[in-house]
Amino acid sequence: MSLPREASRLNERRAYYLRPRVAVPGDDTLPRHMFVNGIRKQAIRFHPMHPDSPSWQRDGLPHVWMPYTQHQTAPLPLPVKATNGCRIILEDGRELIDGLSSWWSACHGYNHPHILKALHDQLEKMPHVMFAGLHHEPALTLAKRLCRIAPAGLTRAFYSDSGSTAVEVALKMAAQYWRNKGDKQRTKFLCFRHGYHGDTMGGMSVSDPEGIHQAFGGAYAPMQFSVDLPTDEYGFAEFQNLLDGLHKQMAGVIIEPLVQAAGGFRFHSPDMLAEIHRLCKERGLLFIADEIATGFGRTGLMFACGEAGISPDILCLGKALTGGALPFAVTLATETIFEAFLGEKQEKSFMHGPTYMANPMGCAAALASLDLFEQEPRLAQVETIEQQLRTELAPIRRISGVRDVRVKGAIGVIEWENGMLDLPKLRQRFPECGVWLRPFGNWMYVMPPFTISESELRQLTAALMQTAKEMGA
Repeated sequence: MSLPREASRLNERRAYYLRPRVAVPGDDTLPRHMFVNGIRKQAIRFHPMHPDSPSWQRDGLPHVWMPYTQHQTAPLPLPVKATNGCRIILEDGRELIDGLSSWWSACHGYNHPHILKALHDQLEKMPHVMFAGLHHEPALTLAKRLCRIAPAGLTRAFYSDSGSTAVEVALKMAAQYWRNKGDKQRTKFLCFRHGYHGDTMGGMSVSDPEGIHQAFGGAYAPMQFSVDLPTDEYGFAEFQNLLDGLHKQMAGVIIEPLVQAAGGFRFHSPDMLAEIHRLCKERGLLFIADEIATGFGRTGLMFACGEAGISPDILCLGKALTGGALPFAVTLATETIFEAFLGEKQEKSFMHGPTYMANPMGCAAALASLDLFEQEPRLAQVETIEQQLRTELAPIRRISGVRDVRVKGAIGVIEWENGMLDLPKLRQRFPECGVWLRPFGNWMYVMPPFTISESELRQLTAALMQTAKEMGA
């Protein structure tokens, strides 16, 4: 067969397979089977939508790929019309009290007028400009304010656009720090089981290999040293021996201070964190604190490191940095690390630069969020939330199948025995109770906005109690 004719047939096949195919609920004309690369496969069916669903949902949802979702079995996601305060307003008019702060970011609740005004003002002046060869007032002002409130010694801010990217920046920064100093052997990182540091390749490599990224099996990310958090004298002796044997290969250690969040909501004490930090610093290891989930008051202080009295070499921040208004992140570093990148040769520079780094809108939202921490009693509100969670979640310990109930700051966790939770059922049940909670694995958890009222929080804990009784029955 001639090459032109072969190319023509390939183009015809491509046009056939790429033709528009929109799944319409109730449309029986769709094929029960389809052929992909000559292999007969079952056509994917979408869950039926309500006949009164808006056209944007009917027409658009078949083209969306949702996160952490098995589309073959998952129910339809709930359509949101608006947000206000601590509430999510659905298209059908129902209001759900948000117990997750939109993945722990909306610490001031939704639509706070001070943040909205800051965004409006910045939008009229400059929504974005590149941050290479140029700079602007919001980015510099934010850097100064962040370094002022961060743990001592952090003096340089490198901006990015998500928590995962902030971790990537930290890992690259630490590895290149040693290379710039002439030590090319320090390329590995020590991380902790049940940790989670994002979904990008570097973030996955330092997360729990048996966690949510186990499908990758280490094939697509560099393998690191993953160990259990030391919790007693024997564990710390083992940890110290490990550091002694491997520290010359390590660029640094990364940890979520006090609370390992998405890896299983495991808590550890400030004393344990301080001892881990001490052992690492004695061996010259860079200490990276991932406070993307814990930073900005979530555990009780502005930063979890503060409770242990430690200062990391590198600090990753995101999520609540903008009060949940915009995607934005920052990696803070010490002057010692920054100075290792200075020199006459360009290759010593830190060759990393997200397109939207230092986005002026993100900077404006972050500055407004910091204003609110200064002007409104956020940390006092966290303390009040902690007390209420301790009181109202404690009775759940007595329910059959519950392994543990624990609270830290504005974080409440109910851990169940393996296999006890019917996650699909729970995720549909909570909206029926008027709340938005999304349990996963063996954990039901709540991380509400700091501005939540006592009655709203009580409705969340009551929903947890009710569903826990149903699960334990």
